[in-house]
Amino acid sequence: MRAMVLHRPAPIETNPLVLEDLEQPVPADDELLVRVRTCGVCRTDLHVTEGDLPPKHPSMVPGHEVVGVVEQMGALCARFKLGDRVGIAWLRETDGTCKFCSRERENLCPNARFTGWDHNGGYAEFATVREACAYALPDAIGDEAASPLLCAGIIGFRAIKRAGVVPGMTVGLYGFGGSAHLALQVLKHWKCTVYVMSRAGIHRDLANELGADWIGEASDTPPQPLDAAIMFAPAGELVPPALRALDRGGILAIAGIYLTDIPALDYERELFYERELRSVTANTRADGEEFLRIAGEIPIKSFTVPMALDEANRALSMLKHDELRGAAVLHVS
Repeated sequence: MRAMVLHRPAPIETNPLVLEDLEQPVPADDELLVRVRTCGVCRTDLHVTEGDLPPKHPSMVPGHEVVGVVEQMGALCARFKLGDRVGIAWLRETDGTCKFCSRERENLCPNARFTGWDHNGGYAEFATVREACAYALPDAIGDEAASPLLCAGIIGFRAIKRAGVVPGMTVGLYGFGGSAHLALQVLKHWKCTVYVMSRAGIHRDLANELGADWIGEASDTPPQPLDAAIMFAPAGELVPPALRALDRGGILAIAGIYLTDIPALDYERELFYERELRSVTANTRADGEEFLRIAGEIPIKSFTVPMALDEANRALSMLKHDELRGAAVLHVS
């Protein structure tokens, strides 16, 4: 099978992903073999490729926003049937026995394994996944549009929940790319007032098209105090102004898996009055199922840039340099 393989992390401008022919994977008894149709390009893939998140194996296939069809089923699989369309996301497996799994917080499982980091992902013609972690996808949303939902969408939804958002709140979004443009649609579906702070012109244009109530520069003060805020930009220097923008009792959730250093915080200006700073770590399968149900109800619209499998380096470079209007999606088969 064709796959884009990472042998050694390096700046994306050096094209570290190489197109190779690999053996087709064989599913274990509890796994599905999925013929990949499309795979979204996520900022986490960029962090793996450049080494901010060191790959777990010397030859790694990134990609964890996978849409495909079931090609083969392990002996213990029964949820899906051959030919079913399924999604593969970042969370690939958990131990199911630790205290976090038993408390319905499997995203914190210390033995969790992840697609495109611990196991080969979707920048390839075939991928395997534990059947228990595969997702059924909304019929109303096509393959290309569904790919970004499987990480950008799910993580954005997890961040919405971590920020304590309920319908009707005033919410700030810092950074506006593949994840934020999906989160904004959920927030507007919930009748929230949404302010977007973003440095890139193409991102700001998209935010305006999707109905943002106000759009400013990345560090601007929004028109009124925020009930909640979500930071999608991996820029630690934006944390202090985002905290200052919160109203009393407001929560700032950091959606990314990677963040540059946060400057020293002034307790009185940025944390007093019970403002909170929360991280977001992966997601539970329940998060994914709830989000995909809501996405189908809206129905959510993904703004995507279609690209070929062998253009993965270019797609990640465009993501790094804020050149994408929405999310890049690789068409694999």
